[in-house]
Amino acid sequence: MDVSLFDYELPPEAIGQTPMEPRDASRLMVLNRDSGAVTHSRFWQVGDYLQPGDVLVVNRTRVIPARLYGIKRDSNVQVEMVLLTPKGDDCWETLVRPGRRLKPGTVVDFGDGALAAEILETTEFGGRVIRFHYQGDFDQILDHVGQMPLPPYIEEPLPRESAERYQTVYNQERGSAAAPTAGLHFTPRLLEELREKGILITSILLHVGLGTFRPVQVDKVEEHRMHSEFYQVDPESAHIIQKARREGRRVIAVGTTAARTLETVATINDGEIVASSGWTDIFIYPGYEFKALSGLITNFHLPKSTLLMLVSAFASREKVMNAYHEALREGYRFFSFGDAMLIL
Repeated sequence: MDVSLFDYELPPEAIGQTPMEPRDASRLMVLNRDSGAVTHSRFWQVGDYLQPGDVLVVNRTRVIPARLYGIKRDSNVQVEMVLLTPKGDDCWETLVRPGRRLKPGTVVDFGDGALAAEILETTEFGGRVIRFHYQGDFDQILDHVGQMPLPPYIEEPLPRESAERYQTVYNQERGSAAAPTAGLHFTPRLLEELREKGILITSILLHVGLGTFRPVQVDKVEEHRMHSEFYQVDPESAHIIQKARREGRRVIAVGTTAARTLETVATINDGEIVASSGWTDIFIYPGYEFKALSGLITNFHLPKSTLLMLVSAFASREKVMNAYHEALREGYRFFSFGDAMLIL
């Protein structure tokens, strides 16, 4: 399958550059999987399309200030580093720039010497494994010297006092290098309104890593390789989700990260959702048979991205691309700070 099938023209002005205020004021396109029909709404009205007994599955990960700017110790070269995956013993897998200057043995200093990173090795994806050296509490130091790792299409950094706007309101566990952005539209009040309607909300965990940053660089979809990310489904959430599926109630993932986690667990466990944790590199594209999902809340994704391929697998490429073209005609905002789509 050609990657070009998932390409489309996106004018720069369609990219959402700042968060919507309030969060749930963003627009909502509702796409019918069967007919391809679309309805235009606002996110605060999402409950109008949900039913009592539906289960919303959210990703409770919290984004860490994973972007670091430092100085190469022996030459004063400026270095950018994005933390991706902890490897234990103060080691991390990272993205780095400029990579050609950062060979094993190189040391980079951050935050006036509060934190130093030693390059250990180059990864197969072109990143680096590094070991941090510091004194004190690592999380506190990182919160002080790091910045939110906003995607490259966001032109202005978020002020430090606005950093929570790149977090979901239900985040709990630190570990992601990017936000599960479909969840950014929810407010505490909206969540409470949904619960009052009889909609169940439960959480899983997937720490978002390199897969979000890594573009598809092959011509054939099947040749792309996903990077592994850590996931966890606890017993209570597994029980809620599996009970709903047995009773014929809908399970709706909030975001592609929640979708990938549920489909990973269902694939490993013969279609069942059970308590589990591990690493997933599942790659979902058209032709994939979904085992857990009845619906999906998501944003509008980059051309030729694995996220667009996942959405196209769920609702068909033709219906999704038609919906994207209508979204462009109607002035929707795209990507992380953009508007939302509900697929049922």
